[in-house]
Amino acid sequence: MLFAMPCVAQDPALRPYVVQGDAIPGSLTGTPGDAGRGRALLLERSSTCILCHGGPFPEAAFQGDLAPRLEGAGSRWSEGQLRLRLVDARLFNPATIMPSFYRLDGLVDVGAAWRGKPILSAEEIEDMVAYLVTLRQ
Repeated sequence: MLFAMPCVAQDPALRPYVVQGDAIPGSLTGTPGDAGRGRALLLERSSTCILCHGGPFPEAAFQGDLAPRLEGAGSRWSEGQLRLRLVDARLFNPATIMPSFYRLDGLVDVGAAWRGKPILSAEEIEDMVAYLVTLRQ
């Protein structure tokens, strides 16, 4: 089943995408992301990833254990499935506590720094996806 997900017209940072099943098969930018930038972004506390997820990050002293560990993420999920989880995991799991990193509508209790803009840009989403698919074990 295909769903067209419209962009919010007043925010040029959001690009249209199509959800197919439990994935967004196409790149948000039309180009592959950079895995090195994705790894660096994942480890930044501002992205919030390692607050909930742990993984193969020996340099990160404090890692979360609230969400699935990221070892093997590239084996468990396809590139498109990883992209949907970052864009808006609530599209396939309405009860998830994972933030919607690329969404503006319907959000409540959004911190002032994040109001009116996505947490991650389309380029940052693609960088994170490029890194996560490399985690095969």
